[in-house]
Amino acid sequence: MGIKDITSSLFHKGRPAGNTITPAELSSMEAEFAEITAKLEQERKTRQGFGRFMKHPLQVLTEKPENILIVCIPLSLLLFIGGTFFMVRSYGMSVFFTTTSIDDLAVFAVLITIVPLALLDFKEQMRIKNLENALPNFFRDLAGMNDSGMNLPNAVHIVASAEYGTLTPHIHKLDNAMSWGIGFVEALYHFGKGLGTKVADRSVDLIAKASRAGGDVSEVLRAAAKDTFEVVNLQQERANNMIIYVVIVLVAFAVFCGVIAILVSTFLTTMATAGAKAVGSGAVGFGGVVDLFLYKRLFSHAAMLQGFFSGLVAGQMGEGRFVGGLKYSAAMLLIAWIVFRFII
Repeated sequence: MGIKDITSSLFHKGRPAGNTITPAELSSMEAEFAEITAKLEQERKTRQGFGRFMKHPLQVLTEKPENILIVCIPLSLLLFIGGTFFMVRSYGMSVFFTTTSIDDLAVFAVLITIVPLALLDFKEQMRIKNLENALPNFFRDLAGMNDSGMNLPNAVHIVASAEYGTLTPHIHKLDNAMSWGIGFVEALYHFGKGLGTKVADRSVDLIAKASRAGGDVSEVLRAAAKDTFEVVNLQQERANNMIIYVVIVLVAFAVFCGVIAILVSTFLTTMATAGAKAVGSGAVGFGGVVDLFLYKRLFSHAAMLQGFFSGLVAGQMGEGRFVGGLKYSAAMLLIAWIVFRFII
């Protein structure tokens, strides 16, 4: 059935028998229907995909840490490719071998990519940590209210007046949703989805299923509070036990940079000076001129690579996520660059 058939049937339902629709009225109704459809389609496009990004770019980029790569990766590629093209055009192909300009562009391109991601990931992990620390208290308070004979929606309304840190706005949303007539289970699932943590999803699913089954919800709330508390404690214990290995990774990088600095400033510098004098005096068999710039460049590459990947290892060991090590990678990469450009 087409638009003309739909509009015609709808129009005839509201007309007395014997009245017919005119072509002008049908055209007007078709135009109005097409306009409404176009507006609905336009609104749908602004709620997802590229249309949502164009309408709310900052919100889309910051709602998940990895979304910032939508901007960072093209920007870093533009800097590196554009800068390399400009350098080659200005100074020729020798810029790859006689200067560190291309290396500097590569370092800044990597930093532009990973620094925003590391900052947003750190912020997100702090948010998750604060939420998970407050969840056990929230569940225990709900259980206490439920034990006193209060149903769960009323218990949530009373508990919403308390302070739970970063969890408080989510509790207010849960309370508002139920005050608008949404059922407790459905509102609870929306609550868990808004928190966006695995611990919260597991606890919410447990409480919702217990509420549907009609069991002792107070005991389930206490069990969820205990489970969440133990998970948070285990995560904190793991972080405390692994911090020593993170420190070892950072100290190893510092030692590596220190050894290279001593090697370059003493041994290689002396060898380069002696080799230049030997070649100048016509001595044979000494080993030739030592290219100090080449060695410094190779060592700088080694230090930067070690700093970057050591940071990822530190994140995997300390937090169980290599993305969590990007903050260490960015710091050590920047330190290595500064050391070899301005100190060694």
